[in-house]
Amino acid sequence: MTAFGMRPPAPGEESPPELLSPDTVVDLARERAESQVDEVLDALDTELVGLAPVKTRIRQIAALLLVDRVRARFGLEAARPSLHMCFTGSPGTGKTTVAVRLAELLHRLGYLRKGHLVSVTRDDLVGQYVGHTAPKTKEVLKRAMGGVLFIDEAYYLYRAENERDYGQEAIEILLQVMENQRDDVVVVLAGYADRMDSFFSSNPGMSSRIAHHIDFPDYDTAELEEIGLLMLAREGYGLADETGPVFRSYIELRREQPRFANARSIRNAIERARLRHASRLMATAAKVDLAALTTLRPEDFRASRVFAGG
Repeated sequence: MTAFGMRPPAPGEESPPELLSPDTVVDLARERAESQVDEVLDALDTELVGLAPVKTRIRQIAALLLVDRVRARFGLEAARPSLHMCFTGSPGTGKTTVAVRLAELLHRLGYLRKGHLVSVTRDDLVGQYVGHTAPKTKEVLKRAMGGVLFIDEAYYLYRAENERDYGQEAIEILLQVMENQRDDVVVVLAGYADRMDSFFSSNPGMSSRIAHHIDFPDYDTAELEEIGLLMLAREGYGLADETGPVFRSYIELRREQPRFANARSIRNAIERARLRHASRLMATAAKVDLAALTTLRPEDFRASRVFAGG
């Protein structure tokens, strides 16, 4: 077994650095700075509101890999940690965004050679006739090698009610790769928690290969309001003083309605408010200034069916 980060060099690669002597002192802060992992972690904090437990786990994984890399320079053997994961939570809670940053983080720490993300669903993996599934699944895995394979709503791969379903074939191929090529790809399964539990109960082999189960909680009203304000700022918009309470009321009402998708629903609400804002400006004969072009007013949200109970 070779130490993590100390694999034999491939043809054309430089030889690994000489091992450090036992009395050497290593500056971990400097190692961390040189790895540039803080840039990724800071970006995660900037892009996503809340999710403290999720961010803590990602930071713990980064710390483990960084320490393992330093330990390897002393010749300390460490089994390469398995990082296949399951992200559970409702739509719009940031699972894909975290997966993107995770891929980048693992690349900077030398765990993955590319650090890209390949995001797929059942349709990308499972064929519709005999002999179709294996080539599709293998092609997706080929694209994902060196990075992270993100399988959204992974429980749809298994359909127990259909004996002729080809999803089981895709699962078996995934299991082989997750075990035999885990040095070159990290698989992240995502979906609702209860459905993922049922999926793992029906596929214990898959469950045993998942090292990290990370839950993404729904956002509360204050967090969704902050998310909305960040989205508006990125697009060059703001709210009039009297619009703030209306926007907050919209969020509270929308959270109670069906098919609410957290940040995704807030993004959609803002897009529709922008449409109403633009239509309102075009309907007036008056000249407009920068403030008018960049400020959303209460009516831009109150026109929503949410306020009518629709």
